Amino acid sequence: MPNCLFCRIIEGETQSQQVFANDRLVAFKDINPQAPVHILIVPKKHVAALSLAEVEDRDILGEIQLTAKNIAASMKLEGFRLVLNNGRIAGQSVDHIHYHLLGGRRLTWPPG
Repeated sequence: MPNCLFCRIIEGETQSQQVFANDRLVAFKDINPQAPVHILIVPKKHVAALSLAEVEDRDILGEIQLTAKNIAASMKLEGFRLVLNNGRIAGQSVDHIHYHLLGGRRLTWPPG
């Protein structure tokens, strides 16, 4: 998608501070971090939102969670939060499914 910020990052057209990449995912530091560790985990396949995901996307959705666990372990996070926003009212600002991996401090509840 030419107007999608995350597609441009995936294609290397926009710079990011990558912490992980494979053939299906990319993970990079958020430019507006909400915690000492704030990583975005993004599938390379463009899916605008979780509500638009299809059954064929289930493997990549599971891979995102396992990748989050592995990134958190590599960063020696004692605990972490994995967040997905779906739709503008929930705070989704980029129309490409992405998960926020947050950690490095005590995370309070409710989140906001």
